[in-house]
Amino acid sequence: MEVTYNVIKGSASKQLVEHSVVSRLEPHQVYIETTHSGLCFTDEHYLGADQALGHEGVGIIRQVGQGVKSVKVGDRVGFGYTHEVCANCDNCAQGWDQFCRDQKQYGFHDFDNGTFSSGAVWDEKCVYRIPEGYESAHAAPLMCAGATVWTVLSKYGVAARDRVAIMGIGGLGHLAIKLAAAMGCHVVVLSSSETKRQEAMDYGASEFHVFRSGESPVDTIAPVKHLLLCGSGGVDYKSLLPLMDTHGAIYPLTVAFEPAPIPLLDLLWKGVKIQGSLVASRDSMRSLLEFAARKNITPTIVTYPLTVKGIESAMEDLRGGKVRYRAVLCREASQP
Repeated sequence: MEVTYNVIKGSASKQLVEHSVVSRLEPHQVYIETTHSGLCFTDEHYLGADQALGHEGVGIIRQVGQGVKSVKVGDRVGFGYTHEVCANCDNCAQGWDQFCRDQKQYGFHDFDNGTFSSGAVWDEKCVYRIPEGYESAHAAPLMCAGATVWTVLSKYGVAARDRVAIMGIGGLGHLAIKLAAAMGCHVVVLSSSETKRQEAMDYGASEFHVFRSGESPVDTIAPVKHLLLCGSGGVDYKSLLPLMDTHGAIYPLTVAFEPAPIPLLDLLWKGVKIQGSLVASRDSMRSLLEFAARKNITPTIVTYPLTVKGIESAMEDLRGGKVRYRAVLCREASQP
């Protein structure tokens, strides 16, 4: 069974290029008509690569392989960073809660499928039904931005009433505030600017402090158990340690390609750890969608057309810091 669809790729010149793809639908795969895609700064990193871009998708299943049982034609689903996992993943002891060793991820495999597209072919095990009544435009950013912060909040011992600090109010940070507050955490927001105070409080923050990495934190900030770094990838870890409670954890969630100096002795004195984390397992994705729908938690979004011009405009705004707080690309679904 073959399907034909268009994808928008990067190129060596960093210009967006539209390509037509003909793909054979394998027994375990589904063909999704893409209706929405979030825009992530990771897409900017791959703009110079000859690959289909986008990894925060929502769409409607139009065809299924002969072995597909978990979803059906007409289902509205999300699909994101992981394109495919090994055939034995559901029987593997680590396949449910942790990443499969043989997973195919955005930017590393499957360069002809992405969410900047009219459609995509995906492994049925890596698509997620969107809860009834939850808007597709809101679901798209959950596939990466929401998933990234949700993994930290749901997998590393964060509990209700814990003091959880969010550094940076942006695409990741605003979702972290909303999700942590809905979990019952005492949310402490750290921002480089006073201008976002009211917005942070409206999202569910209990405290707001102006603080920049590299500066000494004010004495009025009580120690926090968890610190999610959602702003710039380059941070001064030594300046963060006075914020931390004993045996606390720091979670760097944005990418910096330069090595970061780690004040090892200072970490040892307080028993603080730096915990790496990336996107989410399939189990975490399902629990995030259920939690967001039940608690009515939605990203703050700006919408653009899912076209080359629309993506270019969204990327320009993202580079200029004009997107508050997640760009979502939209197109009308065809008639079934």
